[in-house]
Amino acid sequence: MRGERGSASLFAVSCLAVLLLLGAALGVAAAMVRAHRVAQSAADLAALSAATAIGGGRDPCAAGADTAVANGARLTSCVIAGREATVRVSVSGPRWPGQESDLVAEARAGPA
Repeated sequence: MRGERGSASLFAVSCLAVLLLLGAALGVAAAMVRAHRVAQSAADLAALSAATAIGGGRDPCAAGADTAVANGARLTSCVIAGREATVRVSVSGPRWPGQESDLVAEARAGPA
């Protein structure tokens, strides 16, 4: 059949394009999960650092901010209530068309 010559190549290229798009989407999803884990770790450590600073008589929000920056995040909120520190950090997420938001995590620490 001379009229159908090359049609398998078109199908193969189409399948390859779909697989590449799927791979890119999965890569972005994996990067978002990783960025959220980084944000949560930074929030936990920043809250612990702030709570420790409360006990040591230092500025808890400054200690939390320093710890957040050292762990790849930025401190966006720091609330001190008594001897408890609640912090919120933000991490830049992966950029994908239509997805421009940063990932946020919150943590609280204080005496038991």
